Amino acid sequence: MKTSIATVSLSGDLSEKLGAIAKAGFDGVEIFENDFLVFDESPRQLGRIVRDFGLEITLFQPFRDFEGMPEPLRSRTFDRAERKFDLMQDMGTDLVLVCSNVSSAALGGLDRAAADFHELGERAAKRGLRVGYEALAWGRHINDHRDAWEIVRRADHPNIGLILDSFHTLARKIDVNSIRSIPKEKIFIIQLADAPKIDMDLLYWSRHFRNMPGEGDLPVETFMAAVAETGYDGYLSLEIFNDQFRGGSPGAIAVDGYRSLVYLGDRIRRANPSLSLDVPAMPARSRVEGVAFVEFTVDEAEAPDLEAMIATLGFRREARHKSKNVTVFRQGDIRIVVNADERGFAGSSYLVHGTSAYAMGLLVEDGRAAQARAVALGAEAFGEPLDPGEIEMPAVRGVGGGVLYFLDRTSELARIWDIEFDPVEEDPGMRDAGLGRVDHVAQTMPYDELLTWLLFYTAIFEAEKTPMVDIVDPSGLVRSQVVENGEGSLRITMNGAENRNTVAGRFISETFGSGIQHLAFTTDNIFATADALAANGFVALDISQNYYDDLEARFGLDPALTERLQARNILYDRDEHGEYFQLYSPTYGEGLFFEIVERRGYRGYGAANAIFRIAALRRHLRPLGMPRS
Repeated sequence: MKTSIATVSLSGDLSEKLGAIAKAGFDGVEIFENDFLVFDESPRQLGRIVRDFGLEITLFQPFRDFEGMPEPLRSRTFDRAERKFDLMQDMGTDLVLVCSNVSSAALGGLDRAAADFHELGERAAKRGLRVGYEALAWGRHINDHRDAWEIVRRADHPNIGLILDSFHTLARKIDVNSIRSIPKEKIFIIQLADAPKIDMDLLYWSRHFRNMPGEGDLPVETFMAAVAETGYDGYLSLEIFNDQFRGGSPGAIAVDGYRSLVYLGDRIRRANPSLSLDVPAMPARSRVEGVAFVEFTVDEAEAPDLEAMIATLGFRREARHKSKNVTVFRQGDIRIVVNADERGFAGSSYLVHGTSAYAMGLLVEDGRAAQARAVALGAEAFGEPLDPGEIEMPAVRGVGGGVLYFLDRTSELARIWDIEFDPVEEDPGMRDAGLGRVDHVAQTMPYDELLTWLLFYTAIFEAEKTPMVDIVDPSGLVRSQVVENGEGSLRITMNGAENRNTVAGRFISETFGSGIQHLAFTTDNIFATADALAANGFVALDISQNYYDDLEARFGLDPALTERLQARNILYDRDEHGEYFQLYSPTYGEGLFFEIVERRGYRGYGAANAIFRIAALRRHLRPLGMPRS
């Protein structure tokens, strides 16, 4: 599979874009005309730079308002085309994109357009060049790839072909089955883009909201499956117009783009094994059985405070590492690892972020296969020098710089707790609170990273994204999206902060980066758990009296139930599937907190309660500008 991306998809000057594209692993690049026009080098020098990066110029674009023009405009379009052909030859590319005419002067008629393209093909052939025709979704006369193909067919010239763009086809809900009958040799390049479903003007939607395949809501996989059935084996190229991407890191966006193409190709190949699709070999997406552990980094002086907090939640010290200052706490199927060792990545992470949940382990079917897939999709393998007797645990660096470990039940990884740790015998002290497993992990990141995290998780694991939800913080909006599997053994809520004044934004700024901000644990009896926690000295987040007055009226709750909820600061929600109960801790450090939930068929995450939880959390935060105690 040959991969390409248009320079318009990334931020930065042309040299920065080319460097990021090459580093991400692409084979080729589309040169967008405006990127070239503001570049200080000649077209010939640009071609050399591209080749020095190990790339091929797959396409020069766009050439606008060509077909169907009356004289004297028609003659001028051919003069413009000859000048573009000069540029292309100097650059060293043989393909130009001509998009369907949007000019008010354009005349309709398939035969008229076909005649123009036949003549253009004759001129291109003399120079050894090719012309690809693309139907813009907002084209004046041609806005459907089926009509564009009919013009190409009637032009009947070997140097004239079709360019298919998934956005233009899918945005207009055009039947993709029509693609299957197009001869593969007449498809000159495939451009791919996804987008969220938004009801707005097609041109504005296209120019501002495109994103990578798999990040939006369009059926790009269905489109690509139809293309694959033609036998097409040319470049798959990304053309992404997105305001957020234009202001982001070109390196990160390029990596996302490459990952999205490889993931898309892998999905097509697995769904249609009979198709000939050259995709890098990799294991299938991993099924996650649950969160095996969450690991905190802390220094030795702060460890007692964190451990005391964990103890009030009913966790008991279970084991100590044989050679490192690492302690394991356990309750039910939940393991919390407290790493106070100054060596290695944990120590480095503490110096940068302070006390934080810097690593997470997931229980999968095959840990090493999960790592192999992640690496094949562009993740960075993670490893550290091992002490004698330690097991190498497969891991990768997560999007925010943390670590994601993979454990399984069938290899030596299943025995890691017995091999590397010694059991601890101690007075239980605190009561077990009835916590069973990790319900969900909440990660906070800048909003412009949210799509990157989403693609990272959905490409590696058997999981799907939920629709985005706006969470109202008194200081601004936070955009929230969830990656989850059907059985609920993997639930990751991702909260994208747009300003530092929100609780989520403050967490990012004060801990110097994205990461896990809160952990939610399950219980089968929220009221019994709340009582056990209180007996342990746990102080629940204090929720306003006004919340409960409104809650009773809103849901028609029995006053006795409302009284029980309020007495324990438990929040309540309900959906068509059942009920949901939530209990929170105050913040620890710079915004970290814990949650206990009971699900009675409920499938959401209590978004309606977020504003009340956030308002209560804010009362526990250190005022900005005040020194840490």
